[in-house]
Amino acid sequence: MRSNSVSFYNLAWRWHFYAGLLVAPVLILLAITGIVYLFKPQLDPLLYPHLMRVEAAGQELPADTLLAQVRERYPSASIDQYLPPATPESSGQFVLQAGGTTLNLFIDPYRGQVLGTQDATYNLQAIARKLHGELMIGKVGDAAVELAAGWGIVLVVSGLYLWWPRGSKGAGVFWPRLRSRGRLFWRDLHAVVGFWGSLTLLFMLLTGMTWTGIWGKQYAELWNRFPVGMFSDIPLSDVKARSLNENASQQTVPWALETTPMPMSSGAHAEHMGHATAGNDPAAPQVGLQAVIETAERAGVHPGYSITLPKTGSGVYTVSVFADDPRNDATLHIDQYTGKVLVDVRWAQYGPVARATELAVMLHEGRMFGLANQLIVLVICLMVLLSALSGLVIWWKRRPTGQLGVPPLRHGLPLWKTAVGVMVMLGVAFPLVGASLVLVALLEYGVLRWMRNPALR
Repeated sequence: MRSNSVSFYNLAWRWHFYAGLLVAPVLILLAITGIVYLFKPQLDPLLYPHLMRVEAAGQELPADTLLAQVRERYPSASIDQYLPPATPESSGQFVLQAGGTTLNLFIDPYRGQVLGTQDATYNLQAIARKLHGELMIGKVGDAAVELAAGWGIVLVVSGLYLWWPRGSKGAGVFWPRLRSRGRLFWRDLHAVVGFWGSLTLLFMLLTGMTWTGIWGKQYAELWNRFPVGMFSDIPLSDVKARSLNENASQQTVPWALETTPMPMSSGAHAEHMGHATAGNDPAAPQVGLQAVIETAERAGVHPGYSITLPKTGSGVYTVSVFADDPRNDATLHIDQYTGKVLVDVRWAQYGPVARATELAVMLHEGRMFGLANQLIVLVICLMVLLSALSGLVIWWKRRPTGQLGVPPLRHGLPLWKTAVGVMVMLGVAFPLVGASLVLVALLEYGVLRWMRNPALR
């Protein structure tokens, strides 16, 4: 029985090695960028007080007056969004395309003074968000992050098996032997931190994958459901609401809305009614920005919302708040010609899976319970960093000079069918992991075996 246990342990160690080698560098990057983005609410006002803070002075100017100020300064720019002040001391913010650059323009809502601009793509938070989500290389990076997250689950599962006490006492299992030295110290640190952080790491990996472009997109398509008839009485386009997130420098609509179709304005300049691709004619709204704000306020939309302006003749205004507490989420699509609210989606319309996902994502981002939530996520990120770094140190100390140090695979392993079953389930649940497992198997048992055995050549 002992030999069986040791042999299966060896197989789990091999999985853990491959998963760690693939995942550790990405986990380190995700933890560091996650910490930066986690404290966005504190860092932004600290770094850009001259852009984000104003002195309250009575009544705010109409949003259309502010919009005219921006258009006067940037006559050839395309204006994407307006973010009304969330508090009396906050500036307003326009997002615009000017000279091939996306700019965040900050404006004093009381005096109409432009406070300055910020490159929406190359600032601290934007870079951290892009690195965290797609390594700043678009869809390829998004797939790489998804692959790393999937292998991270393999890492946690195999790590828990390796950690499982086999006659050991508490030292080195539940707490590290701090007086130890060398590889034993790093092994204890890696195992203990990995154990205490395993469930939270699984939570972070799974909730993070809901935003990925392959697995996350399919998950949303499968589970996002809204009441029958919600979109049946309005003209719809072929464009999905996720386009508002893909084309924006920050999150616009909540995850639950990403799979829903974008409505079409049905005024005189709309392309036509019914299910069709939105027209390419430029927008010519007959409803002003201030009227949209007043509509949002009458509808009780929580402060902190954004307004996405229509781009085409059949486009709509979209008022959306991706709230810290998802129960305050709201997404309104408003006809640009009549000002009619075509769609108004709130928490009450979310399905059970959408509600659970939105809550989990807010916990993941540290936004649900304010500073307490941020500090908990900070501890998780630090544990991830410590576990990943200590794992790399262990590998570096034990690897033979000039070799990769892959744990040897013994033959006749017991429970190998169970092991294969576990990996197949993970491969089916996460297709990129499955594809990479096949690739690793082909590489190890085909190419590397061929290179090691001259008789096969």
